Amino acid sequence: MTAITSPTNQPLLSSRSQDQAQNMLRQIGKSMSTDYVFGIHAVSAFMERAPEDVLELFVLKDREDQRMQPVIQLARKSGVSVQFCNRKTLDEKVAGAQHQGVVAKARLHDAGDESDLARIVEREAAPFLLILDGITDPHNLGAILRSADAAGVHAVIAPKDRSVKLTAVVRKVACGAAESVPFINVTNLARTIRDLKDAGVWVVGAAGETETTIYQASFSGPIALAMGAEGDGLRRLTKESCDSLVKIPMFGAVSSLNVSVATGICLYEAVRQRQK
Repeated sequence: MTAITSPTNQPLLSSRSQDQAQNMLRQIGKSMSTDYVFGIHAVSAFMERAPEDVLELFVLKDREDQRMQPVIQLARKSGVSVQFCNRKTLDEKVAGAQHQGVVAKARLHDAGDESDLARIVEREAAPFLLILDGITDPHNLGAILRSADAAGVHAVIAPKDRSVKLTAVVRKVACGAAESVPFINVTNLARTIRDLKDAGVWVVGAAGETETTIYQASFSGPIALAMGAEGDGLRRLTKESCDSLVKIPMFGAVSSLNVSVATGICLYEAVRQRQK
């Protein structure tokens, strides 16, 4: 990664167009795989963002109600074959997951790697990155991706080991965000953090033991926010690799927050500061 010499207070875009999202993913996507996307919101979002990657749509027989009709119409408009199936057939395709009566067979972008991350950092004037250390629950990752997309994060980074992958459940919970935010899997998270720092990115880790709150920290300029697993938090080496540590102030009886909730709070404090 090369050093970043651009302005340190680049305004953050409040939204990302579908074309921009697809361009970002196609630039990092060295390979694609075929899998199932399911759930009304996830399937609708996928077809709106990448209709050319939807191969077939499977819909529960007699499920042509008001919520399903737009999905079916969008598929037919995009030239996607629509097949009506019984519940057992849909259940088998998604291993019994809650599919809401709709499953799409699609080409999915695989996770990027360190070289893709380097290109993103070089391309963005003030990179806004999210690092996840040890997030293993697919529902948490899906919710985090949704928040990351809304906040305008340029890439979400996670280690290959001891972390959940981009599964069908993650994509369902993310409601389309898995198709818009580049997801980067790295071999060595501590080394990646060092590379980011060498490239001029300031790395801020969330840790309960620090005295500095997110409202006292600076999130302007090239920044990477590191979040750890619920309960365990950031691993020691990850924490030691960060430039600074912050915490969310807690004023009630509850001592911690769900990691997806905590991530959303931290991201939007960064958004608030970066929009000044």
